[in-house]
Amino acid sequence: MKDVGSLHLKVQEHIDCLAANDPLKEMSMLQGDPDQDEAALKWLALAALHAINSNAKKISISRAPDGQVTVTAKYREAQLPSPGPAVGAKVIEAVREITHLEGDKGETPLALGIRDHSTELQIKIKPEDGGEKITIKFP
Repeated sequence: MKDVGSLHLKVQEHIDCLAANDPLKEMSMLQGDPDQDEAALKWLALAALHAINSNAKKISISRAPDGQVTVTAKYREAQLPSPGPAVGAKVIEAVREITHLEGDKGETPLALGIRDHSTELQIKIKPEDGGEKITIKFP
């Protein structure tokens, strides 16, 4: 991903542009997007919108050693549309770059502008079953 300093801003811009869309529908269409870097940022924006709209407590993105990516949301245990292996890897890379978390595990707050408000998310990265898992906790 290029222009690392503005990834956070790009996610917020996508939130503004996509706020009126159906996040789950839009998320399910990103798997085949040819611009995987941009698709990853759109997916993050849509996940945040979905969580805010649905009062989710957290969203977890897990990548297995074989590259498969699964996403779950906790309000009630539910599977969300996966971004697929290629875009999923870019989502994880984007989260790491935005939060500056390095190594196997770490945790940090992340302020994210959503519509006319600012929301503080808690980002946690940890190893899981030979892969890795990123959890985004919402207030």
